[in-house]
Amino acid sequence: MVTGVRFPSPALPVPLLPEPTPEAPGSGPDGELVARLRTAGCVFAEEEAALLMEESRGDERSLAAMVRRRESGEPIEYVVGWAEIAGVRLAVEPGVFVPRNRSELLVEEAVATLRDRGPAGSLVLDLCCGAGAVGAAIATAMPGIELHASDIDTSAVELSARNLTRFGAAVHQGDLYDALPQELRGRIDLIAANSPYVPTRELGLMPREARLYEPPWALDGGPDGMDPLRRIVAGAPDWLAPGGAVMIEAASTTANTAAAIAADAGLDVRVARSDALEVAVVVGSW
Repeated sequence: MVTGVRFPSPALPVPLLPEPTPEAPGSGPDGELVARLRTAGCVFAEEEAALLMEESRGDERSLAAMVRRRESGEPIEYVVGWAEIAGVRLAVEPGVFVPRNRSELLVEEAVATLRDRGPAGSLVLDLCCGAGAVGAAIATAMPGIELHASDIDTSAVELSARNLTRFGAAVHQGDLYDALPQELRGRIDLIAANSPYVPTRELGLMPREARLYEPPWALDGGPDGMDPLRRIVAGAPDWLAPGGAVMIEAASTTANTAAAIAADAGLDVRVARSDALEVAVVVGSW
């Protein structure tokens, strides 16, 4: 059974589902449906067919509508209305960035750092939160934290507010730190940011699922992909508590450049990498 709908990266939005087993053409949950999804370019056609059939709950009209949306290239997460990261399922809607499983490295680094800090009660900010996936995963692993999340986009703020209600999170709208109430200044123990980091010139090279359906402002990191990161590390010292850390997801290929930018901002920097997820996390301590 498919247990999650997960994408590996902004550059490669292919569902990371269990590897399909070799079968004769037309076998699986529904041979015709699988064939249609394969024709539409779905790499994991068998798993997606099973998922769509499960989500339709036997309603043929609902299934047909979902299949048409998927055939058009719409991300499977938008079609079924949810995504999963680090075992946490949350709602996903068109117009909001689709969480990728590569962000699990960011979650792992955040959780490890919070555990090292000791007792519960740490103040955590999910910056550029989108649907709130990173914050939800951290809060699930670390009950008792005080969670805040922020995003510049109204749709993202509204969706993340719903997804993070169960964690008692406060969700703010605005441009990076401008979204935050002043009483948080100098009090945040950990900032986790999955900010846009695709260079502008590479947006056109992304698969159509991302190009045509995801909001470009959630992907576009500026000419070199570093514009949001520069602003995040520059402002972090004003908001971090003593001994606090800012963690920013980055492409493996540009992580060293990102780390140098963070170091120039006065942070003590290290880089965590995952070859399996093809991603890096730049960690800056204050």
